[in-house]
Amino acid sequence: MADKSAEYRVLLAEPAINYPDGKPIGWVSALRRQSPRLEQVRGPQLFLDVFQEGIMVNIRHYLLGSTPGVLALLKENLTSRFPGVAIVGVESPPFRSMSKREIDEQDERIRVSGAQIVWVGLGTPKQDIEVVRLSSVLPVTAVAIGAAFDFAAGTQKEAPPWMRSSGLEWAYRLGSEPRRLWKRYVFGNARFLKAALIAPRR
Repeated sequence: MADKSAEYRVLLAEPAINYPDGKPIGWVSALRRQSPRLEQVRGPQLFLDVFQEGIMVNIRHYLLGSTPGVLALLKENLTSRFPGVAIVGVESPPFRSMSKREIDEQDERIRVSGAQIVWVGLGTPKQDIEVVRLSSVLPVTAVAIGAAFDFAAGTQKEAPPWMRSSGLEWAYRLGSEPRRLWKRYVFGNARFLKAALIAPRR
């Protein structure tokens, strides 16, 4: 998407940390002999690791995105898995564009909750736009986390470990949701290969 959209490239260049969620990014980094070499940081595992480590310092979490049903399951699973975790808010925004008043009201709910980390699961690129906006208007760390909500809620199955370690997680997800994801992976993978291996470095 960043290769195709200059606007999205600019967004990703905002002051932030972009983790290489996909394993092929690490392969390309090695092929190009980058230093330091990029290694995969899976969003779903990062999500769980921060919840685990955050208990010791009482990190306050806010879950923003998905549907009310998924959020209910997600909160239940997280509080069961990580006793003592502080989830100070959950919110399912409308799937339509929000008015300025609705955005301001959402921001105020997050602010008064005392959240320190806002996890945003709205799909790409919407979630990436939202974390940049949130971090610019609120004293929070905003993290775009993709499918981690569904995995942790148990509403979607993760790829087997051998597929994740071999870089085939995309194939598992495509097989699980072909109608929704086929364009992303058929055309997106081809564009990624072109951008990563053929196009000159920017």
